[in-house]
Amino acid sequence: MQPFTNLTAPACPLPMANVDTDQIIPARFMRRPRSEGYGNFLFHDLRHDADGAKRDFPLNDPAYAGCGVLIARRNFGCGSSREAAVYALADHGIKVVVAPSFGDIFSSNAIKNGLLPARVSEEDAERLLAAGEMAGARPVSVDLESQTITAGNLVLSFAIDPVWKKQLLNGLDDIDLTLEQAPLIERFSAHDRQARPWAAPATS
Repeated sequence: MQPFTNLTAPACPLPMANVDTDQIIPARFMRRPRSEGYGNFLFHDLRHDADGAKRDFPLNDPAYAGCGVLIARRNFGCGSSREAAVYALADHGIKVVVAPSFGDIFSSNAIKNGLLPARVSEEDAERLLAAGEMAGARPVSVDLESQTITAGNLVLSFAIDPVWKKQLLNGLDDIDLTLEQAPLIERFSAHDRQARPWAAPATS
């Protein structure tokens, strides 16, 4: 996993609450292999009508082409546990989602795929959504080390689990975190073999 330290990129406002994973990527597209990319299916049914024509939706606005940050309202990524929702965001080029709260499994999946779920207050989310600095392709800066979001003259802080922060900053997955504790695990195992020799598997 590539480390994430900071990002300066256009941000797209998505003034919606309770965006679920089926809205992020409808299940019918998940039959395709990940190698084909899921970015084109991001918010497919919100972006297109039944005939495939584009709706009036933020990500259809050319002003937000190439956005790397998405600003939403509370409970983003609720619903099913599909990791493909994160794949669709990542494959579209979005590296940060800012919202007051996230679905728990969505957040975990995001970290595993190098996507930052930046948690802000509801008031700050509304300030970002309404800020004039968000218009068009003006970039927003997200700094993970300082946990700040800068949009023009607006500077806000965001929250993230400290373990997740460490994983993103260092590009560590869950296995990497476990391997960091290898000496401690080995010491425990050696002590346990002495303390409970009867618990060890029999060898032929």
